[in-house]
Amino acid sequence: MRTLPVGDRALLVELADGEETAALHAELLRRRAEGTLPPVGEIVPAARTVLLDGLDDPAGFAAGLAGWEIAPARAGVTDTVELPVRYDGPDLAEVAALWGVREEEVVRIHSTAEFRVAFCGFAPGFGYLTGLGERYAVPRRATPRTAVPAGSVALAGPYTGVYPRASPGGWQLIGTTDAVLWDPARTPAALLTPGARVRFTPVNEHNEDVGNVGDVGDEGAAR
Repeated sequence: MRTLPVGDRALLVELADGEETAALHAELLRRRAEGTLPPVGEIVPAARTVLLDGLDDPAGFAAGLAGWEIAPARAGVTDTVELPVRYDGPDLAEVAALWGVREEEVVRIHSTAEFRVAFCGFAPGFGYLTGLGERYAVPRRATPRTAVPAGSVALAGPYTGVYPRASPGGWQLIGTTDAVLWDPARTPAALLTPGARVRFTPVNEHNEDVGNVGDVGDEGAAR
């Protein structure tokens, strides 16, 4: 772990990998919920960093952080967002070939995994979800699409993501959801926030009401 000052009131914490980042982020949220975290304005996780903004004493916070005991992030400590998905993406067959399985097995693997929003970026409401592991990492498309429909469920590297709006993109598209990922009239506006647990529920045209869009139950750039 390394801490770097950012301006007068912020601190950037660099971690070794995504697992350490998730653990620190979870610990920060836990301490804030308990009321034991020093005043901080924003906690912003990324792939291997956590930015702490709005600190009264960044140097003092860094000194205290060095003595923390941080346990690995645990499953089941936050609510789970369930997203109904039609596994009808144009790249489903290609992903199956990359994984060395049938398309039905891609659906089973993806829909039985428990994901976590590691961080957000690229577009408002876009979350980078971990949960499949390196075994199922896939490359981005050699030629990005000029337009990816909103609600597209996609894979790239070790991440799963859902496009909150139509935009160019080079991720492998395996399905679609009707969930609204970004709604400025909602609080919070983003359905997927850092640290949230996510599960994808398979649906089809004859079974559209399986799962509840946006319901909450119990647990690199996109281009």
